[in-house]
Amino acid sequence: MKRIFLAALLLTTICAISVIAQTASRADILKEIEAKRAELAKLETVYIAIPADERTGFAEFLSQPDTGLIRLMPREKFDSYSNQKSGLTMRGGGSYYSFTRRVQDYGAATELGLEQGYLNVGFSGASYGMLTKLEGVRLEDVSAELPSVSFLAKYNVPTNEPDARLEARRFGSGVVVDEIPYGERLKAEAGATYVLRAINFEEADVLVAFRIVRKDDDGSLIIAWRLLQKYPTPKLAWNRS
Repeated sequence: MKRIFLAALLLTTICAISVIAQTASRADILKEIEAKRAELAKLETVYIAIPADERTGFAEFLSQPDTGLIRLMPREKFDSYSNQKSGLTMRGGGSYYSFTRRVQDYGAATELGLEQGYLNVGFSGASYGMLTKLEGVRLEDVSAELPSVSFLAKYNVPTNEPDARLEARRFGSGVVVDEIPYGERLKAEAGATYVLRAINFEEADVLVAFRIVRKDDDGSLIIAWRLLQKYPTPKLAWNRS
């Protein structure tokens, strides 16, 4: 009986598609696809948005310049390339964020990502970055003068490709400076405060402090952030030989 029902449902669907194909031009169908995508994009925006009552609780913090509150989605669950069933249409599935562009789709100046329970930085070409976790420091109290932040704040960015790639590999393996660890990938922990230096050549170079407010049931993280410093756009001399 179940097979008969499924066969009938499949036949009905095929017939419906056939009717549409016969009554609408390909141009009309394309417009319908575009309309559905726009509708889906609006739903996704609502889905990843921070609830209004929660934003109200951060009103004083968000009234300060260069601050924000975002939801970062786990890439393995919401990137359509990783999961076609629950993936979102936005590039990267909402698992990336650019503090420079204030957007969540993967692209230029992407500066923070979430995947498999880890925060990461450095996503394309010779671009790279570093993360460190601050112990016992409130987000509001983070400054470039803190010992664990000072290294990131004063770090000099290389200006040629070989050195940049060498630095990317160095931080990819993890670096310890004055007993403080820095790396391109760190475990995401609810309640923890972090500092990030993200270097995207020809695009942006920023120093950002952020705190993971909580982790929701779908694996997404609510993150409050402050931009501590914006540096001149880093330029890179490429080795084409």
